[in-house]
Amino acid sequence: MTGLSANSQQAPDIILNDVGPRDGLQNQAKVLPPEQRIALIQALIDAGLAEIEIGAFVSPKAVPAMANTEQVFAGVRDAKKQANTTFSVLIPNMRGYQSAKEADVALSSLVVAVSNTMNEKNIGMSTAKSLEVCEAVFAQAKQDGRSVQAYVATAWECPFEGKVAAADVLDVTAKLIAMGASRIVVADTIGAANPNSVKNLMTLLVENFGSDIFACHFHDTRAMGLANVYAAIDVGVRRFDASIAGLGGCPFAPGASGNVATEDVVMMAEQMGLSTNINIPALLSASDLAIQLTGTAKGGKAKLWLEKYYK
Repeated sequence: MTGLSANSQQAPDIILNDVGPRDGLQNQAKVLPPEQRIALIQALIDAGLAEIEIGAFVSPKAVPAMANTEQVFAGVRDAKKQANTTFSVLIPNMRGYQSAKEADVALSSLVVAVSNTMNEKNIGMSTAKSLEVCEAVFAQAKQDGRSVQAYVATAWECPFEGKVAAADVLDVTAKLIAMGASRIVVADTIGAANPNSVKNLMTLLVENFGSDIFACHFHDTRAMGLANVYAAIDVGVRRFDASIAGLGGCPFAPGASGNVATEDVVMMAEQMGLSTNINIPALLSASDLAIQLTGTAKGGKAKLWLEKYYK
C-alpha cells in the first residue's frame, strides 16, 4: 500500500506534537497514575513522535490529572536519551516556568487567550495581564537560555464572547513574538473554525510573520479538525498538535471536545505524500493503550481502516 510509511531518517514534512498525555488526559474523569502516563508517553516515543506534551506544572487542585508531572518527566528522561523526541510542559506563570526549569524540561508552553473572558476562566486574569506575565517569563527564559512557546487560544471563537476578530489575534501574536516566543501555536480552543476561516487567518499570520514560527492546534468538535489541518497545510504550516486516539478537551471551555486524532493526521499527511516519520503499527498500539487506560477514548476515525493494513 502506498503513501503510508514507517519511520524515516530524513526530516519529516509534517511535524506532530502529540498532546494526548496533557491536553488529552486533563479533561478525563479518570485520573491516571504517573506510571500509566509514563507508559502512554513511552508508547508515543516508540511510535516516533517528534514532540510530546507530557504534562503541566499547574495546581493539582485545579487540574488533578496533571499532578506529579515532575515524576512523569523523570520516568521518561532515560527514554529521551534513546530518541529524538522533544518534551514540553504547559505552564501558567513564572512559578510554572521555574518548576519546568528545575525539572529540566526542554520546552515550556504559555497560553494566552485572545478573549478576556476565556483568560479569566482559564488562568484568572485578563488578556493584558496575561501578556505581562508572559513578558516576564520570556525575559527570564532568555537569561536562562531556555525555550518557551506561546499558545494563542480562542483564535477563531470564544465559548463566552463568540467570534474573535483576526486583528485581535494578529495583535496578540505580534506582542508574543516581540517578547521572544520560540513558536506560536494558533489554537482553535473549542473547534469552531472551518477551513475557510483557517485559511484566512493563517494566511494573514504567515504573510506578516512567515510560516516557520507557527503551529496549529485543532479540536474535532464539529468533525472539521482534519479539514482544518489541511487548510493550514495549504498555506504553509507544517507543525501541528494532535492527540492520540482523539483524546482532548479543555475543562475551562464549555463545548471543547477531543483534539484532532494523531492517527487521522498521520494518515492524511502520508497519503498526500507528506512524510511524518511515524511508525503506524506502533502508533496504533499507542492508540490501543490510550483507549485501554482511559476507557473513554474512541480512537481516530481512520483507526479501523489503518488496522486493516497494519495489524
